[in-house]
Amino acid sequence: MATLEDIGVSAFINIGFTFLFLLGFAFIRIQPWADRVYNTKWYIKGMRKSNNRGGVFQRFVNLDARSYVTFLNWMPEALRMSQADIIDHAGLDSAVYLRIYILGMKIFVPVTVAALLFLIPVNVSGGTLLSLKKEVVFTDIDKLSISNVSAGSQRFWIHLLMEYLFTFWACFILYKEYSNVAFMRLHFLATQQRRAEQFTVVVSNVPHVSGHSISESVDQFFQRNHPEHYLGHQAVYNANKFARLIRRKERLQNWLDYNQIKFEKHPDKRPTRMTGFLGLCGERVDAIDFYAEQIRDLDKRITAERQRVLKDSKAIMPVAFVTFDSRWAAAVCAQTQQSKDPTKWLTDWAPEPRDVYWRNLAIPFVSLSIRRLLMSISLFALVFFYMIPIAFVQSLANLEGLEKEASFLKPVIEIKVIKSFLQGFLPGLALKIFLYILPTVLMIMSKVEGHLSLSALERRTASKYYYFMLVNVFLGSIVTGTAFEQLYSFLHQSPTQIPRTIGVSIPMKATFFITFIMVDGWAGIASEILRLKPLIIFLLKNTFIVKTERDREKAMDPGSISIPETLPTLQLYFLLGLVYAVITPILLPFVLVFFAFAYFVYRHQVRNLLCL
Repeated sequence: MATLEDIGVSAFINIGFTFLFLLGFAFIRIQPWADRVYNTKWYIKGMRKSNNRGGVFQRFVNLDARSYVTFLNWMPEALRMSQADIIDHAGLDSAVYLRIYILGMKIFVPVTVAALLFLIPVNVSGGTLLSLKKEVVFTDIDKLSISNVSAGSQRFWIHLLMEYLFTFWACFILYKEYSNVAFMRLHFLATQQRRAEQFTVVVSNVPHVSGHSISESVDQFFQRNHPEHYLGHQAVYNANKFARLIRRKERLQNWLDYNQIKFEKHPDKRPTRMTGFLGLCGERVDAIDFYAEQIRDLDKRITAERQRVLKDSKAIMPVAFVTFDSRWAAAVCAQTQQSKDPTKWLTDWAPEPRDVYWRNLAIPFVSLSIRRLLMSISLFALVFFYMIPIAFVQSLANLEGLEKEASFLKPVIEIKVIKSFLQGFLPGLALKIFLYILPTVLMIMSKVEGHLSLSALERRTASKYYYFMLVNVFLGSIVTGTAFEQLYSFLHQSPTQIPRTIGVSIPMKATFFITFIMVDGWAGIASEILRLKPLIIFLLKNTFIVKTERDREKAMDPGSISIPETLPTLQLYFLLGLVYAVITPILLPFVLVFFAFAYFVYRHQVRNLLCL
């Protein structure tokens, strides 16, 4: 069990990494070779351009001494942009995402102050743990928790009153924030131009009617059932070959642009290439003429393939996008059953074109049901499979119970540096590593389930990830951690006393969650602003792959905030803060620091790099 000294070691390590990441970012961001990575959004908008003036050395190293004096100016810049500017710059979703961190601060600032002023003095003066010293393993930190209050004490009225106050405050702030976000959404929709997807629904599982094509069936069905509001439809075609030809043309066009740029730089020498495999063998020809001829031939094939797809009735898939003359008509169609057979003519809101996950559009209803059943079973198995590494992590966090039953480990464990590292830093880091690949696995499972849009895939993945963190990280850590902490008591006391021992021990798990918050919520957020992985990927692509400006734009694509991972993590921090606000208030300052620091970091990321 982590002691106050172990928490101090963990805080020292994590604060050290946090400052290291922040200083590294502040230094690297002003270097010319990293400018595109840390100011991607400004390059995409055309408001920032590469500085190609000066010598070769100046293109890679910033020689402006003044920029090193003001290398921390990104901090005030992150807070300078107003909410209206953020909406115009990065979109409504990004602004609402940042408000989640503001919501956390609004809830937990008053809660933290009240808990530290009123609950900790009550808990410290309880003295119950000293009377249970032979039965329960505890540390000085645990004396600050509700476990230190004796059973039946009148002090519990204070805890009960504070719990009601905290709950009321949280619900009140949630209500106010919901009203604000709803107003922001309505205002945003009212000020934006109308978009096609607002009047469109996607219709799947269209039944095949003998003598009619899918397109004709859709047209007749909606003219009959929605004659006053139906405008038209767009059938979905199986054009996989056509898409492959388009991608091939883009690659050839890129090579053509590259060779033309190369020729413009050196007009006295035309670029050449070999016609054989990968340009490594065969006859040497003019590269510009070669790629231009390849593109002309490919254009003919693309035109022929497009005509073939349009004429082939078998290429039409049992899916269509149906457009109405009003949002109300589209909403009615999207939210009502269209046929007596509930497995046919399924309707839903149409995602915008960039959001459509095309591979899942034509999955039959029965196949969807089977897929989702199998994925539910798989998720259940995955949750309990991860209990094994979670239990291992808890064994690192709770060494005292193991020492009593495995005394041969005591000489190694009792080494001061090793013990502080094992209990104060390693458990949170190990848990972070075990959770690293989980969002990818859950996203694959969501794709198998057959959702029609990328945003729906992200929501379902986030939902799975939250349930996973609730069961494994929260409940699993408490149950397995308590078992390891009180291992001696479990083995030597009456079974009827085990629930009492667990009840006393659960508040003590706050020490593990404190270390987890420092690893994930402090150092982890600081590493987010450094973006070391995207930086390395961009430099490798820029060195070995980039040939044209189009390649460079693709290479610096920052992606978006990982909703399937960040939202469940945020929910976990809200859960930890609200659960432990009364039983172990010392955890609240760590949660509050996370919300404030993460808000600051993600304001910068939304301003310069990322969006939703």
